[in-house]
Amino acid sequence: MKIIAAEAWRVDMPLAEPYAIAYETVDRAANIFVRLDAGTQVGWGCAAPDEPVTGETPGGTLAVLAGDAAAVLRGSDPLRPSALLHKLTPVLAGRPAARAAIDMALWDLMGRQAGLPLWRLFGGYRVRIRTSVTIGILDEARTVARARDHVAGGFRCLKLKGGLDPDDDAARVMKVREAVGPGVELRFDANQGYTVEQSLAFVAMVRRARLSLIEQPTHRAELEQLGHVTAGAHVRIMADESLMSLRDAFRLTKRDLADMLNIKLMKVGGLSEALKIAAVAQAAGWEIMVGCMDEAALAIAAGLHFALARRNVRYADLDGHFDLRDDPSDGAVRLRDGWLYPTDSPGLGFTPRGF
Repeated sequence: MKIIAAEAWRVDMPLAEPYAIAYETVDRAANIFVRLDAGTQVGWGCAAPDEPVTGETPGGTLAVLAGDAAAVLRGSDPLRPSALLHKLTPVLAGRPAARAAIDMALWDLMGRQAGLPLWRLFGGYRVRIRTSVTIGILDEARTVARARDHVAGGFRCLKLKGGLDPDDDAARVMKVREAVGPGVELRFDANQGYTVEQSLAFVAMVRRARLSLIEQPTHRAELEQLGHVTAGAHVRIMADESLMSLRDAFRLTKRDLADMLNIKLMKVGGLSEALKIAAVAQAAGWEIMVGCMDEAALAIAAGLHFALARRNVRYADLDGHFDLRDDPSDGAVRLRDGWLYPTDSPGLGFTPRGF
């Protein structure tokens, strides 16, 4: 089997409703879809570049995927993904979302050729996983209203965004807990917005809310600060932006600088790297959350297949596709009462429309 064509397209998808986090407001998502044609099988991938996180722009990602990367891929054996990804290293250095898209498409081809969905090919630990749904930074009244709407819609896990003001954030968390009751899991993401002192003050203020975790309270580069928060907090602290690579996973776990890891395929470079990071976390006795960027449903499906395959993936935050309009891969995952299910067709289980 040889790759006879490698193509890439940019798709701009407006959000049904813009949202705010600690460092930006988002109203649309640009994803790059990849198609690898191997004759008897076609594999699909998707990149969601995010310059503040992955260091990539949509234009640069499209250029490399349609240009230098496609040139390397054409004529290559797609059933040797490890060798092929190594060959692509010089082209994709510093481009984790672009690498994730190709890695995804290669594994999609592998699953289709094997006749198995990827979650089974990777280990098949569970058949579904509950996802959180995210509430951006809103005022207190709108945050509570949004929380009630999500719970009424079947979600039993909410993630609140913050990081601008620990006092305001704590007040919103407490009001949401009061509104939704004790049976709904609450998570909080500061998106690097706090100092150590602010983080610990926030932790103290929300003790009665019984948060299940706090995500990336301090700046991604300040690992010592993250470690200080972890040591001083009664709530589990999760590394997100501080985890960009397999080496980061080793550094974080070796020194106990957090309690958990958030693996996003776009940050770490795809499914192959995610599987390695999961092994490091398992060796350290750490649990994992699989997260996402503003990703089309096809990329969410890849994260879901990974989440279903590994025992130490205990949490999912795979909601990046919920508000996207004009997604050509809408339907690649199935949502039922807050639980995500794969389509169970081979590979990623879905063929995008319109290409």
